[in-house]
Amino acid sequence: MTTDWARPVVLFEIRGRDTAKLQKFYAGLFNWQVDATNPPVVQMASGIGGPEPGPGGVLVPGEPGATIYVQVLDLRASLDKAKALGGSVVLEPFAVPGRELTIARIADPEGTQIGLVQQ
Repeated sequence: MTTDWARPVVLFEIRGRDTAKLQKFYAGLFNWQVDATNPPVVQMASGIGGPEPGPGGVLVPGEPGATIYVQVLDLRASLDKAKALGGSVVLEPFAVPGRELTIARIADPEGTQIGLVQQ
C-alpha cells in the first residue's frame, strides 16, 4: 500500500507571444538562468528556487498565460477524482518523449487549467 502525500508543483509553463522578451524579463526579475537552445520552447534550466532547487519551467510561444504541473501518484485516478469533484479533462494522458513522464491536463470547476504529471 502506498502512503498518500501532498502533491508538489514540479513544473510550470509560461506562455507568451515573444519568448525572447519573456526570457529577458524573468532572467532580470528573478535571476533565472534560461537555456534558449531548444526553440520554440525556451527551457529554464537552473537558478530557480534560490538556495533550494525549485520546480523546472519552460517559456512557450502562444497566447499569454501560465500553467502549473502537479505531480500525482496515479494519473488516471487523479483524472477520475477531478471529474468527480466538478472538473474536466482537457488533455488526455500522453508520454513525454525522451522522459519517464506522463502528463495530462484538467480544468477546475472555474475553468482554470492545471497539468498533472506522473513519473
